[in-house]
Amino acid sequence: MQTAHEFFIHEMSDMLDAETKLVEILGTQAEESQNPQAQKAFQQHQKQTEKQVERIRQAFESIGEEPKNEAECAGIKGLKEEHDTFQEEDPSPDLIDVFNVGAAVKVERYEISAYESLIQLARQMKHTKAVKLLTQSLKEEQQTLRKMEQLSKKIKPEQIGHEVEGETGGSRRGSRGGSRRRAA
Repeated sequence: MQTAHEFFIHEMSDMLDAETKLVEILGTQAEESQNPQAQKAFQQHQKQTEKQVERIRQAFESIGEEPKNEAECAGIKGLKEEHDTFQEEDPSPDLIDVFNVGAAVKVERYEISAYESLIQLARQMKHTKAVKLLTQSLKEEQQTLRKMEQLSKKIKPEQIGHEVEGETGGSRRGSRGGSRRRAA
């Protein structure tokens, strides 16, 4: 990669991979959600992300290029791995909602940064139509970030307290059963 144009194609391909993967991830998060507000937010964002995928494809068309098929967004891949690792911990359903909304905030911030960089490059190269398309997606990401931040204030875990080693009496845990204490 030697030119700004090649870099722009690389970054747009990376973003196309990110948005394409997010369509699937958002569907999973909607299915995992116990909270109706979270479920609805993930479903709405999934539909919005499908439109963003189409906009990136239109941006490629506007500059007469095709996305690089081998592009993989390492940032989104890492966030997905973080989700999968969390799921292996067998969290209670209410904690899944808390985690997923927090993860959505992380993803939105990542996407906002990526779109801002793409728009700056597109402006420098005078890709006017691509700037317009990418700016529309950026605005949607900023709105979704605000929505997810508001939602994160509403969704709280059922068990807020801290368990102490050797405490007397039982403690009620989420719907998945028994107390999980660390062995000494």
